[in-house]
Amino acid sequence: MLAVMASTYHCPQDGTRADVTSLTWCCPVCRGPWDLDFESAGPLRPGELPGRVNSLWRYEEVLPLSSPATTLGEGRTPLVPLTGTVSAKLDFLMPTLSFKDRGAVMLAELARRLAPERVVADSSGNAGTAVAAYCARAALPCTVYVPEGTSAKKTEQIRAHGARLEVVPGNREATARAARTAAGAPGTFYASHVFNPYFLHGTKTYVYELWEDLGGRLPDVIAVPVGNGTLLLGAALATAELLAQGLIDTRPALVAVQAEAVSPLAAAFHAGAEDLLDVPATATPTLAEGIAIPSPPRARAILAAVRESGGTFLTVTEDQIRAAQLDLAARGFYVETTGVACWAAVGGWTDRSVVVPLCGAGLKTGLAA
Repeated sequence: MLAVMASTYHCPQDGTRADVTSLTWCCPVCRGPWDLDFESAGPLRPGELPGRVNSLWRYEEVLPLSSPATTLGEGRTPLVPLTGTVSAKLDFLMPTLSFKDRGAVMLAELARRLAPERVVADSSGNAGTAVAAYCARAALPCTVYVPEGTSAKKTEQIRAHGARLEVVPGNREATARAARTAAGAPGTFYASHVFNPYFLHGTKTYVYELWEDLGGRLPDVIAVPVGNGTLLLGAALATAELLAQGLIDTRPALVAVQAEAVSPLAAAFHAGAEDLLDVPATATPTLAEGIAIPSPPRARAILAAVRESGGTFLTVTEDQIRAAQLDLAARGFYVETTGVACWAAVGGWTDRSVVVPLCGAGLKTGLAA
């Protein structure tokens, strides 16, 4: 068995540290999510990329794990122009039909090396299907907690991969609490796409692929849908790393998109706050179920990353989401409702180059009613 690369969890709030082999899933002091310290194998050299494996693992120098056994060939999704200034990254073409494969493969590979008795995860659907698939690949027993009302297609996919499905009465927050209770049992690896930073180091490959496909540059703007912020924080990691390596001259603006119905981060950003506003968390129904997160644990980091990039938050209405899904379908792309949010927000931009992710396949949720 390959060893875990020299890495350490650290808490960005109070500086607490823990070894990544400890199966601890959060800071024991503040109960917040971990960040990750690891020693990079060195800067990427663009001339060495041609001929490498055609997956996200081609960027092995900047990843905290290498030589994976759990890979399903994830990554290297196409970049396709939509207008003269806006292009789409087709992450719905991943093995489990969503971008969450980028982070799930990291969690499953880490779990495989740590050999826990069980893996648990919680999700509104896509992260759960991805973790279930990669745990199946790694031959790890897996339980996925989902809220009631999760798309039947997503729960079907979770079961098909052999995972145990736990449907939790209530909303996404109740589901997370149930999974975290289960994660406290000895011998359990909590494959949390929110709390475990290995997931973010998987999602950052989205930007490394953009950089490579655009010939060593990035667009003016990277727009991403934001609930728990895993894709946005991965993008922030990648742009900082590329700048530090001297591979880009400036960082693109990060534009975060939320559904107007559930937009706690947008409200905090436009109020000039460093954290969520002190208002009761609510989860109004929205077509963009994947980003309907009233209290994201990494809120402070998300808000800081958007500000540091010179970006902003935008919100979209339910009618805009419906229209965007139909518009993309008319262009040949059938995308789930969460995945069309960025197109709804920035599809009409003409003054800057923009990339939007098409994060999940339309077959996962169907056409918006």
